[in-house]
Amino acid sequence: MPRYAFRIEYDGAPFSGWQKQADQPSVQEAVEIALSRLEPDLASIAGAGRTDAGVHARGQVAHADLARDWDPFRLGEALNHHLKPAPVAITACARVASDWHARFTATSRRYLYRIVSRRGPLVLDRGQAWHVKRPLDAQAMRDGARHLLGRHDFTTFRAALCQARSPVKTLDRLDVEEVSHDWGQEIRLHVDARSFLHSQVRSFAGSLERVGSGAWPPGRVAEVLAARDRTACGPVAPPEGLALMAVGYPADPFARSTE
Repeated sequence: MPRYAFRIEYDGAPFSGWQKQADQPSVQEAVEIALSRLEPDLASIAGAGRTDAGVHARGQVAHADLARDWDPFRLGEALNHHLKPAPVAITACARVASDWHARFTATSRRYLYRIVSRRGPLVLDRGQAWHVKRPLDAQAMRDGARHLLGRHDFTTFRAALCQARSPVKTLDRLDVEEVSHDWGQEIRLHVDARSFLHSQVRSFAGSLERVGSGAWPPGRVAEVLAARDRTACGPVAPPEGLALMAVGYPADPFARSTE
């Protein structure tokens, strides 16, 4: 059976997350329903990351084994037709090797967390960023973020329901970008790693917001990391600010695909 990879964009607001769940709408289920309109005997698809309820994606990746030998461009177009009106889109489709796996072949995952600081409520960015009313000190947040880079036991930043076998992960990048708009201040956290713990990025964002608001000194981040204690973590940031931006592979499966 030919195997196909899909790059998927979605608004996570109406979904319980990526992974299919009983009696709850999921992105995986939405894509599987669309695929079943083309191939009724479709098996379950596999995704690169299990984004939580309310979390968005610009570059989620999944794969599926299909019975027919589809032209990738036509397959992507047909899927987008059947996905309507769900806020899900196939942005690239490619034929891949039979042993290629969206999750296990991946070498990196890149997330973006957006925080917008201003007094007035968000309108155009509603549901796409964490709204805070107090100004944030981006340099203090950068100073705090440096303590998290590298290989650590991230128990403090791990959700209680996390199913990962080990809390030890290597964080390759945690950049704090400040963008000043005439309508408010925006902080963007760019986070890269091979894999993440459950709620790890949102836990980072919540703790760094404490630093940016002046509630914590930057050095407090090192202390809570060393504590290896979930109760030491700052408040977990809301899901609407988080998006899975890209999944990296040894070779880009979509390099020759037509979007």
